[in-house]
Amino acid sequence: MLTSFDKALLNIVQTDLPLSKRPFADLAVRLNAEEATVLERLRYLKDNGYIRRIGPFFDSSKLGYIGTLVAVKVEPEKLAQVAQFINRYPGVTHNYEREGEFNLWFALLTPDLFVQEQTLASIGQQPGVQRLINLPATKKYKVSVQFTLE
Repeated sequence: MLTSFDKALLNIVQTDLPLSKRPFADLAVRLNAEEATVLERLRYLKDNGYIRRIGPFFDSSKLGYIGTLVAVKVEPEKLAQVAQFINRYPGVTHNYEREGEFNLWFALLTPDLFVQEQTLASIGQQPGVQRLINLPATKKYKVSVQFTLE
């Protein structure tokens, strides 16, 4: 169960995490708490599934990266193994099981097309992968979501 402190903390970390040497100490000052309390509550929130990750979002195209969405048809009994293999690549940002013929979808960022092609070829060779469709990004859509907790 979320406390009022947890809700105030989550409201801030979603969009206003300080960029400083000690961001959690800065949060503690804003919340009239100790840094240790902020860290303890963040650990609790992460351990209990309220927080998936804390980190920055970058405009990958401005950094020179190429993005693509990939649909994979995987034998159901090999799905977990293939998903784990895909997740080893640092450029994989999302990887989800889906219903339908193409039952595994993931987003991939690479520094260039050569690396993208190598990565997809390697994934396509994995046992259980029957087909792979590369759906390169042609237009960027970014949705910003913030949950206001009271």
